[in-house]
Amino acid sequence: MGVLAGAEPFGHTGSAETGFLLCHGFTGTPASMRAWGDHLAGAGFTVRCPLLPGHGTRWQDLNRTTWEDWYGAVREALLALLATCRTVFVGGLSMGGTLTLRLAEEFGDRIAGIVLVNPSVTRLKWDTRLLPVLGRVVPSVPAIANDIKKPGETELAYPRTPVRAAASLARLWAIVRADLAKVTQPVLLLHSSVDHVVEPVNSQLVLRGVSSTDVTEVVLENSYHVATQDNDAEVIFTRSVEFAKAHAGQPEETA
Repeated sequence: MGVLAGAEPFGHTGSAETGFLLCHGFTGTPASMRAWGDHLAGAGFTVRCPLLPGHGTRWQDLNRTTWEDWYGAVREALLALLATCRTVFVGGLSMGGTLTLRLAEEFGDRIAGIVLVNPSVTRLKWDTRLLPVLGRVVPSVPAIANDIKKPGETELAYPRTPVRAAASLARLWAIVRADLAKVTQPVLLLHSSVDHVVEPVNSQLVLRGVSSTDVTEVVLENSYHVATQDNDAEVIFTRSVEFAKAHAGQPEETA
């Protein structure tokens, strides 16, 4: 099966000065990031949003991938942006925020700043501990997708949550949490006051764990989890442009 219509990766070539990498969420697609990417492109940024391996086709395909595959895709896209743009920012939704944090942990000040929208680094529900066992016997559970408050808005995502892939995501959470202190870049963290997918403790852990001295927290009062497609989307888009323009001159170029 090919890529679903609307789930394709996208990019906009703008200024060679500033690039913006966007990372979509678990079981989602670049469709959830497209309006954000268009807004960034309208502000003159070069934008890239890859389709993560196992996504945008059938949920069964996601069970054949691991977090290393997803991270490899965003890492490759970041390296390409770093090769063409003087200054690069990374933004992500949900698991895209997890991947963004991991990139920040690895690449340090080569990334000028990060924008996190409802990032995930843990899950408190009891069944999370059982994921590795469940994955051997249960291929999928009900979907986590489409948590949107805005009427008539639909997320292009899988109708089921692949369990083996979810277990791999849980392993990534543990790695990212352990290294949060390595995050030193400016951080813009936007999280919904009501989120039925990612619990409030996630943003708290990130805010407490990073070493960044420049951290801005924005509460999205009128959106659920997929905030990039919800009522507060314009807040995300506007604040991320302001954030990037304010920090574009800060990082030193690396050899």
